[in-house]
Amino acid sequence: MATGDPKRPWEQQLKDAAAHLETDLKNVVNYINDQVVPEVRRNGSEALRAAAAELHRLAQRMDDHARKTSAPPPPPPKDEPRP
Repeated sequence: MATGDPKRPWEQQLKDAAAHLETDLKNVVNYINDQVVPEVRRNGSEALRAAAAELHRLAQRMDDHARKTSAPPPPPPKDEPRP
């Protein structure tokens, strides 16, 4: 039996893969912090304004449609006195 590291080959491969994943995860976090977050901070308010404008247009169309399709209120019953 060979002396040295008693780990099986698959255990070493798993350890190596975990180390690579940890490195890759750190790189992703750094990229998000360094590149994505500043860009969102710069353009976030502009995106919100564009979304608000679209929502305003949608609300206007909904109001227009409701006005066109809504029937007038029914007349009061004839046997009740008017206020």
